[in-house]
Amino acid sequence: MQVIIEKDYEQMSRTAMQLLLGLMYQPKKVHLAITAGSTPKRLYELLSAEMKAKTPLENVTYYNFDEIPIGNEKWGVTISNLKQMYFEPAGIKEEQVHALDMFNYTTHDKVIAERGGLDAMLLGIGADGHFCGNLPGTTKFGDETVRVSIKTRPDIREILISEVGGDERKVSDYYVTMGPKSVMQAKHIILFANGKKKAEIIKRAFFGPVTEDVPASVLQLHPNLTLLLDKEAASEL
Repeated sequence: MQVIIEKDYEQMSRTAMQLLLGLMYQPKKVHLAITAGSTPKRLYELLSAEMKAKTPLENVTYYNFDEIPIGNEKWGVTISNLKQMYFEPAGIKEEQVHALDMFNYTTHDKVIAERGGLDAMLLGIGADGHFCGNLPGTTKFGDETVRVSIKTRPDIREILISEVGGDERKVSDYYVTMGPKSVMQAKHIILFANGKKKAEIIKRAFFGPVTEDVPASVLQLHPNLTLLLDKEAASEL
């Protein structure tokens, strides 16, 4: 595990951009799974500016690693957020995006394997130690891409209501996610986190025991893990 600690969120975001661009500028097809959420907001602003300044890199294919359906809408929560934050501002073509959804999740791992695997995954981490849609009590370390019923944890319903904009009528009874086994097959995992609120879980997940109670702890076992933090997120290390 490589640990990189930057002084603040801005520098952390710039370093994340440099790590991704180092992969994206390779003279070959590159396959990246990237995260939505609040942590990558500045990163995507920086990447979008880079793409506008140069021709968008058409050798890169992007993947989402989880998805929450929104009623009968075409795009789920994750792809909708990625489109808004990065794909549209950066001019990424739709054919460069392989969207994981509720219809193709059973073949998701096979498609990625046939394309040579993911070159890298960019992950965040939740305060409960979840990554992707692997919340405590929902998946096992041996799971590949799976459909998760909210019956496994009824409290998830409230989270999903918030994710779909507060309209309870648009909440499905499940979501889909790449499981820990699928994630661990990526060639490089970059997990980044910022802020004091993430300090405790960073210590537990990456410097404590490997346990399904803290799903992200399994990432300690990955042979090419980069942990990218700002000083606040690293303050308990």
